[in-house]
Amino acid sequence: MAKDFAQGELKIEHRRTSSEGTSDGGLPSPYHETGAPINRSPTAEAISRKPQNGGLLWPRIRHFMREPMSEFIGTFILIMFGDGVVAQVVLSKGAKGDYQSISWGWGIGVMLGVYSSGISGAHLNPAVTFANCVFRKFSWRKFPIYVLAQVLGAMCASGVVYANYKSAIDTFEGGAGLRTVPGFSENASAGIFCTYPAEFMTKTGQFFSEFIASTLLMFLIYALKDDGNIGAGNLTPLGLFFVIFGIGACWGWETGYAINLARDFGPRLMSYFLGYGHEVWSAGNYYFWVPMVAPFCGCTFGGFLYDVLLYTGESPINTPYLGLYRFVPGMWHAYDNKRFDEVDVKESSPV
Repeated sequence: MAKDFAQGELKIEHRRTSSEGTSDGGLPSPYHETGAPINRSPTAEAISRKPQNGGLLWPRIRHFMREPMSEFIGTFILIMFGDGVVAQVVLSKGAKGDYQSISWGWGIGVMLGVYSSGISGAHLNPAVTFANCVFRKFSWRKFPIYVLAQVLGAMCASGVVYANYKSAIDTFEGGAGLRTVPGFSENASAGIFCTYPAEFMTKTGQFFSEFIASTLLMFLIYALKDDGNIGAGNLTPLGLFFVIFGIGACWGWETGYAINLARDFGPRLMSYFLGYGHEVWSAGNYYFWVPMVAPFCGCTFGGFLYDVLLYTGESPINTPYLGLYRFVPGMWHAYDNKRFDEVDVKESSPV
């Protein structure tokens, strides 16, 4: 997902500062924050009236942590809506929604999470971040902190959902403090927080189901963001709503379409801390590792498919040997930093 989905986000001006806290020529300090004014016309005059706050501690911290906090809050919102709708449907025993409600809730959660975290690129998914590192030159140095922020955001949101529905969970489970996992109880509530496979699913089937859904996810993300294709532009978050809704409606039954390590592992870990026990890991014949691994494989394959079949922009796929030369000793330096915009044509002399 490309950066800057949000329209009214704060923008930090990066300028060399003087000892007085302003840059040369009286320009704002590097931590001077400006935003779209209420009339939505961020003119130079309007911006100049904004207070300079480069000397304050929090703007400096926020400047340093802005992208991780963006991923944290985006994933937090995603889980708030996703786990929230599952809780409402499950705990009401279908009286306040059905399976399609869950698809709607997760789609809305993704859309609003993307709108909230455009500052960082709105990945919201470690597998999406990984694919962007592979195919879109996203910094590998940012990968660990993005993943950590995404997992923590999902954990915190699932904790909020649990706190909100605690009394309903007690009633649904049949007693205060009773907490059970699907496959171990008819009134299990652990499925509110993370995914559990259908009982008939084999390990191969579990992996393949998550792989297919993750492949679709990444392929369609790149399609929505490719201006050389139709492209969705500022409507990308809305397009992602339909992507997630469609995956849930068409591919969600067998494993719950986690397609996201943070979305599944963060709430699963939180449910373990909240007293659901070791069964959160052992359920489904130790299914827990599938939504941790399969999304990385699927998203990488989806990105590969899109770039091989359709993408004409900058990508490792559009370099010699589909970019695999980088793994061959001796070929790295031969092709590194070279451009391949033109084909060398040797004209033969006429006979």
